[in-house]
Amino acid sequence: MTAIQQKKTPSVAGPVTVGPGKTEARRRSAPGRAVLRLALLTGGGDKPYVLGITEALTGSGISVDVIGSDNLVCRELTDNPEVNFLNLRGDLSHDAGRVDKTIRVLRYYVRLLKYAATTQSGIFHILWNNKFELFDRTLLMIYYRAFGKRVVMTAHNVNAAARDGGDSFLNRTTLKVQYSLCHHIFVHTEKMKGELIANFDVADDKISVIPFGINNTAPNTGLTTDAAKSKLGLSDRERTMLFFGRIVPYKGLEYLIEALARLVPRCPGVRLIIAGAITEAPQYWQEIQQAIIRTGTDERIIQKIQFIPDEETELYFKAADVLVLPYNHIFQTGVLFLAYSFGLPSIVSDVGSLKEEIVEGKTGFVVPPKNPAALAEVIEKYFSSDLFKNLESQRPEIREYANERYSWSKVAAITTGIYSKLLKTNASTPAAVACNPDPVIVKKA
Repeated sequence: MTAIQQKKTPSVAGPVTVGPGKTEARRRSAPGRAVLRLALLTGGGDKPYVLGITEALTGSGISVDVIGSDNLVCRELTDNPEVNFLNLRGDLSHDAGRVDKTIRVLRYYVRLLKYAATTQSGIFHILWNNKFELFDRTLLMIYYRAFGKRVVMTAHNVNAAARDGGDSFLNRTTLKVQYSLCHHIFVHTEKMKGELIANFDVADDKISVIPFGINNTAPNTGLTTDAAKSKLGLSDRERTMLFFGRIVPYKGLEYLIEALARLVPRCPGVRLIIAGAITEAPQYWQEIQQAIIRTGTDERIIQKIQFIPDEETELYFKAADVLVLPYNHIFQTGVLFLAYSFGLPSIVSDVGSLKEEIVEGKTGFVVPPKNPAALAEVIEKYFSSDLFKNLESQRPEIREYANERYSWSKVAAITTGIYSKLLKTNASTPAAVACNPDPVIVKKA
């Protein structure tokens, strides 16, 4: 048992190491075993979540079609005998011209429609919508159901447009249509479930709360904290905060910059790492740059403004002494669980359900949102705490706590139970099916 969490829960086995792709005919199952067949619709991205849930489901005896993109081509998917990886989405790079982008998106939808019409997968599990969300939420959902599919969805954000300041009547209406057309919806917190019920009239028994599975895809080598700090030009005496992930307005980076300016006179060795990409809202990043100049904190900040690949993620989480999430609007974030996977404590704003994921003084601290003064005080409190003073011995405790609380085996247990229930209510959908080759499969190298 950990010192953080006393009740022991089962954890899923470690990541499967796999290689090049195969056709569906290469699936291997125990003789005579019924195989529940599922399509995971990924939208082409979020590799950590896709790998985690796919491994958990296939480990539970489910055969999975992963509808992905070039971003998801990896050994964990292409060499798992229970996975049929279909790269229908292809290239997702942003540097293509408008015409090329239009062609590749249309090509993808043609492939997706063909797949839905021909596959024998009885369950369609939507992890993320595709490029044209209004179409995905309405006509595409109707299309799936027309072919007798039982459609479930993981709503990572109940209404992302409201979080991003772009909500509208059309957005809410199409969301309500999609939620009404789903046979079941998975969310990560009770608050998210409450919003679905209150704002979108979803029935209580149509919603299940599942953990946000721990991110276990980033390599975790023998790199030490001292070595990581040294690689980034940090000394072991400097107290280093980390802001990690996409740089967008709802994440409240401006409050952390203001808090840093307040901390400098009180904590001479304080530093901040900003590591993440600007995928939208470039004006917001310009405002952040202006705030850095105005507060005179530029020499205190290490800026790595780009997409951070998995193989580099470890460097930042091991060089940091604490992750800071000064968000002003969110329900839950995978960055927090990524930090936990490296045993890194977090300071989070009291928004959404973030507070529920923190064991005060054991895995981090909570602070009121949009309050730089309070944020500075809590950061200073952390650097004076036993948690920070004993950080290296606490890291394994945090990792064990996270692996128990956010186990993918828990996710699989809940989702597979819902799959079975839905298939039992749809006699026309077989639970055991023959192999059926589909187009655009990653070929063996």
